This record gives sequence, C-alpha cells and structure tokens, in this order.
Amino acid sequence: MNNVPNVRYNRRISKPVMVGGVQIGGGAPVSVQTMAKAPTRNVEEVLRQIKVCHEAGVDIVRVTVNDEAAANAIADIVKGSPVPIVADIHFNHIYALKAIEAGVAKVRSNPGKIGNKDRIEQVLSKAKEYDIPIRIGVNSGSLERDILAKHGHPTAEALYESAMRHVEIAQDFGFDNFVISVKSTNVSRMIEAYRLIAEKTDYPLHVGVTEAGTIRAGTIKSSIGIGTLLSEGIGDTIRVSLTDAPESEVEVGREILQSLDLLRNHIELISCPTCGRLEVNLIEIAKKIEAAVRHIRKPLKVAVMGCSVNGPGEAKEADLGVACGPGEALLFKKGQMIKKIKEEFIVSTLLEEIDKM
Repeated sequence: MNNVPNVRYNRRISKPVMVGGVQIGGGAPVSVQTMAKAPTRNVEEVLRQIKVCHEAGVDIVRVTVNDEAAANAIADIVKGSPVPIVADIHFNHIYALKAIEAGVAKVRSNPGKIGNKDRIEQVLSKAKEYDIPIRIGVNSGSLERDILAKHGHPTAEALYESAMRHVEIAQDFGFDNFVISVKSTNVSRMIEAYRLIAEKTDYPLHVGVTEAGTIRAGTIKSSIGIGTLLSEGIGDTIRVSLTDAPESEVEVGREILQSLDLLRNHIELISCPTCGRLEVNLIEIAKKIEAAVRHIRKPLKVAVMGCSVNGPGEAKEADLGVACGPGEALLFKKGQMIKKIKEEFIVSTLLEEIDKM
C-alpha cells in the first residue's frame, strides 16, 4: 500500500517489526488490518473474505486458530492469501506452534495465558526460530482477576499493567519482538491506555476500539478513538472492529487514515451536505460516485458540489469536480472550468475523467 506519513504529525518513534512483507513501526506507514469472520476450517470462504479485503486495501489479516480443524486449515490459508496472515491464539500452545510452522507472519497471543513456563518457552522459541513477532493484545473484557481486583474495574492503568505483565514474561525468556495493543470498548479509556503505553515503551502499537459495534456506531467510536491517537502520532497499525463484513472494517480504516492525510493512493470524495438551493439529485450522484471509485487506487481529490455558494471554489481546489446548477453542472479539472454537462451525464463524465487521470 502507498500509505504516506504526513510531516504535520510528530510520529512516535517505535521499534520496527516485520509482519511478512509489511513493516509495523519504525516510521513505516500506518497499516490497516482486519479479521476473517468465517470459521477457519472453511478455507474457501476465509480466502474469499481475504481476497475481498485485499481488493479493499487491507495490509494484514488475522485468522482465529481456536481448534484442531482451524490449526489444520491455517497452512492452506497462508498459502492462498495475498497478504500476511496473523494467527489468533488463546490458551492452547499447540495451536500456536502449528500456526507458526504453517507460515503465519505473526501470532496474536498473550504469553501469560498460554500455560506453564515450558509451554510459554516452546511458543516463544518457535516464534524466534521463525523470526516472527507476537502481538500482545490486552482487552478490557479479559483482564486478569488480580489486576481487576487491584484497580476495581478495567482502567487505563489496568490495561497498561496487564500488557506489561505479558511483555515481562516474554522478556524473561529472551523474546523482544512485540506489537502491543490495549483495547477497550470505552473510547476515552482506550485513548488514555494507549497514551500510557506510548509514553512508557517504544514497542509498535496496534490501535483500535474493541467491540466497537455495528457499522454506524462502530465507525463513529473507532474514528474518534483511532483518529485522536493517530493525530497525536500514536499508532503503527490499526483495526476497526465492526459487527459487519471484514471489508467494511478495511474501508473505514482507510477512510480514517485518509482523513488525516496518512493515505494517499485513494480517491477522496468531497460532497456538500445539500440544502434548499439544490437543483439536482446530488445525494444519488454522490452515492454512485462513491461506490464506483471505492477500489480505485489513485491519489485524487474529487468534489461533487450542489450549488454556486461553495461549489465552484471547492471544485477548483479539487483535482476534479463539479459545481451543480439547475439540471446541469460545471466540470472543473485541475482548477480550470472545462465544460457544462447535463445532470444525467454527471456520473459518467466524472468517471471517464477519473479514468484518464
């Protein structure tokens, strides 16, 4: 992906970690992740979801390895995937070992939940042998009982303490190849927890609001939480967690990056909110344009404006734009007015011009 860090953001300096061919941290562009949502044993459906997400612009995909069937299927998923695969492991160290041997690019697992010291050492040694990182992923819904008892509820400090406990366990075995996440469903708590971990460590951070919700509520919560941290230079890779298709997570994630000028190989659509001055069906026009350009990888700004108040100015500022009037629109390209077009040809004309650029 052609993600381009913007110099306006003073990016936190973090260690570089390689997940397959994707670098996380160390000044690399912020990457977008999602998780396959079909049962892992259904290899065909998992690979279909990964392909759709790849077309949407995903960089890394996580897959659960929760039983024997999933552990046996992960090798075929790794072989068929166009992007690096992360194995999501909880409790069973055998599944982690099998996933690493199958060629996954990263494991998401908390060392302290794998079992006794021998099992922890087996997993960390295997990860070191295959030179892959581990993401220590702490969530507010699964904190250790003693930490919850100490803090009373899942505070930011509790999330930080849990993450560092797992880091220290792994460091005791000589393992230091980490990505860390400290997610919460509460946006303010999540922001505070990431600020703590960012201040006190230099590990790369996987940022997200966990269990954010359905497409509407989850997009809003994730945009506020992830966007706030990214605007402060905190965050090396992101996942938008939605109760929706995985490609929706990718699309929202990329929109968050684009809104902060952290993504440049993407068409940015600017459209007015409409009002009583409108004399074309701009809402429908904008929806058609948005759907048509969703997967086009060009660094273009396209404006679809409804009237003469802000329309000509915004259209001129964009790479390509229209300012609409009664049943027609003025077409602008690179600041120059090119021609008038009838309402019924606005969508097709814009798409033809985008194709030329």
